[in-house]
Amino acid sequence: MLPPITLFQERFGPVRYLMAPMAGISDIVFRSLIRELGAEVVVSELLSAEGMIRGGERTRDMMRFAESERPVGIQSMVEAARVVQGEGADFVDINFGCPVKKVVTDGAGAAWLKEPAKLGELLSAMKAVLRIPLTIKVRTGWDDANITVKEVVRVAADCGVAWVAIHGRTRAQGYAGLADWELIRQVAIESPIPIIGNGDIITANQAISRIENGYAHAVMIGRGALKNPWIFAQIAGKTPDFDFIKLIERHFELAIEHRGTARAFLSLKKFLAWYAAGYPGCSVFRASLFKCADIDALKACALDYFRTVNYSPKTDDGQPFLMGGHG
Repeated sequence: MLPPITLFQERFGPVRYLMAPMAGISDIVFRSLIRELGAEVVVSELLSAEGMIRGGERTRDMMRFAESERPVGIQSMVEAARVVQGEGADFVDINFGCPVKKVVTDGAGAAWLKEPAKLGELLSAMKAVLRIPLTIKVRTGWDDANITVKEVVRVAADCGVAWVAIHGRTRAQGYAGLADWELIRQVAIESPIPIIGNGDIITANQAISRIENGYAHAVMIGRGALKNPWIFAQIAGKTPDFDFIKLIERHFELAIEHRGTARAFLSLKKFLAWYAAGYPGCSVFRASLFKCADIDALKACALDYFRTVNYSPKTDDGQPFLMGGHG
């Protein structure tokens, strides 16, 4: 077993299990909820560096975080790193793993994996302006002919990066196939800095097994927390009550608190649909959500549905779930 991450040891203890950044999902509301449910560290979704520098309202809003979320990282770039630092984040996280076409076409995201030396120049420039830790998230490489993750990790370590999270697929794979955990293990064993493994972690047992069998210093869970929001509590050895009624009521509270009624109404629909995925009658329930005229009707609809469900934490049933660029 590899040692845990101790970057926040004094304030938060050793870290083994983190919530992955997911586009359109990892906002202040869901991060706060998952932190309450046991995630040790949460990271924001990918934010526009230009938007932060220019002070774009939408981007700055996406940067907001609650004290209860700490330790929290915000994904960004050099000048934007100053902004993130000024906002009081615990660390700055850069996403060099995003495979989305519009992102890599602009030379961002996973496009950096093709040029590790150039990536090192960027990381050095960022470290020069930061007083808080810098972390990165990558994939194994651009494609099967360009597996650069080992070189990227060496460069990151030389530049003073605190940890590297590795999604075990190439950019060309997208979210197809299986994550290459054997490669993640090789990198973790050889790396001078902590490695966080990411990819296909759907159950608590899978997460625990990856740690106990020395695949990484920590694991990052994304879609698995939407399938089972109590996954972090299970990992910690707790026995949650798996009460969707309490979960939904708390999610509504946080959404209204941080987003206001109108924006919470729009956001909650998608989360309710994801929570219901795989349960009997979920397709009819999803359709009914979009017929609700206001947030009160939405909540009533959700509570009525989940009261009829004999719910339990979902397992890895092999069915595709959020495979379109969410992390």
